[in-house]
Amino acid sequence: MSVSVQSAFPINELLSKRWSPFAFEDRSVSEENLRALFEAARWSASAANEQPWSYIVATRDQPEEFARMLSCVEDINQPWAKFAPVLVLGCTRLTFEHTGLPYATAEHDLGLASANLVFEATARGLGVHQMIHIHRDRAKELYEIPEDVRPLTGLAIGYAGDDWRLPQSYQQEDQARRSRKPIDTFVFGKKWAMISPLVGR
Repeated sequence: MSVSVQSAFPINELLSKRWSPFAFEDRSVSEENLRALFEAARWSASAANEQPWSYIVATRDQPEEFARMLSCVEDINQPWAKFAPVLVLGCTRLTFEHTGLPYATAEHDLGLASANLVFEATARGLGVHQMIHIHRDRAKELYEIPEDVRPLTGLAIGYAGDDWRLPQSYQQEDQARRSRKPIDTFVFGKKWAMISPLVGR
């Protein structure tokens, strides 16, 4: 399934094709594809090249590990996440590795790495649905995550499809047209909320 959109200005096709499916086909994602996704994350930018991100991975091919990861997903995401072939926990270190000082952009840098992962997935015909609703304390306990590392997001990865097992509301949301705020609502110039001449009318 493809949900490409018409952008206001020409952009790379990977950006317009990217979307977050609720429904996934009932097939595995190859180890080769998964390694490529994490290789893409590896080459992301980060402050002082610290690369603070870590990912914990579980696939449905390993039922016990998948169930453990799924237990870290909040109830609101359970109805669809349980059918994804791959679940991932995105974590970031909150201090600089060599100095121990606070890492102010650690979450931003995890986001950059995950964006790389998402666009590599899109290039390979995969969908990635990222989740804010995860049990972070449970994840820290289950996976023995260090104190200075924060589990931040969940990622469900697989081939987007029409999944009859999902509640109707999720199927309808998958079919809805993607929408975004116009750039003149968030690109500012001389002061906050003053539209930049670059994008202003």
